[in-house]
Amino acid sequence: MNRIDVRFADLKSGNRKALVPFVTAGDPSREATVAIMHALVAAGADLLELGVPFSDPMADGPVIQRSSERALARGVDTNYIFETVREFRQMDSTTPVVLMGYLNPVEMRGLETYAGQASAVGVDGVLLVDLPPEEAAPMRAAFNGHGLKLISLAAPTTAPERLDRLARESQGYLYYVSFAGVTGASNKLDADAAMGKVAALRAQSQVPVLIGFGIRDAASAAKLAPAADGIVVGSALVEALAGATSPADAAARAAAFLAPIRAALS
Repeated sequence: MNRIDVRFADLKSGNRKALVPFVTAGDPSREATVAIMHALVAAGADLLELGVPFSDPMADGPVIQRSSERALARGVDTNYIFETVREFRQMDSTTPVVLMGYLNPVEMRGLETYAGQASAVGVDGVLLVDLPPEEAAPMRAAFNGHGLKLISLAAPTTAPERLDRLARESQGYLYYVSFAGVTGASNKLDADAAMGKVAALRAQSQVPVLIGFGIRDAASAAKLAPAADGIVVGSALVEALAGATSPADAAARAAAFLAPIRAALS
């Protein structure tokens, strides 16, 4: 059974909301990523989204764009991503890890090769922001063949017929983007509208529905979480990590950022 399914089953049995932090691999340094991942788990993360740096991150706002640029300048690539997950798995065999990024790195390596290597190092799922559901079947089949989940995105602008399709076909969890725009633009968040749409989507979906974009702190997490199965926090965490002077400093910043959100959800 995939670790994502196991984790959400455990959360459901305990009547708990999922807390899913996003960090960019290789930022604030190549050496810090694994330490950050372990610190986030210790602070209450249920699942980790590891951002794959990309030169044209169309869905990301300035904070994550800059973190991707810094990581790419340090030479972060797919080999680094896979080695990072492999190292993380040496001490953590249970926390699900999802790679979040874009199609290009997958296609550059070759779908079957990418899926096989990702599975071998301990990746549990992949979320590709620029993969439309109408074109996802071959990707889903390849990932599923290696025990990986293909995670899907939905947004306020997603057409009803596409929402129906996502509700039927989504695997692992369905990531609902709380507003139309890029990551980090919390000023665009209409919490009440987002909560209503998430509640409706949960009634349709075959998998848990998480809400992300615009969640910056314990207060915003606590407000939105009741409508969803969990929350994703990214830009604010990436911003908090920027400028860390060592892996230990980065890990301490990660834990300090996440612990109050975990407390608010609990």
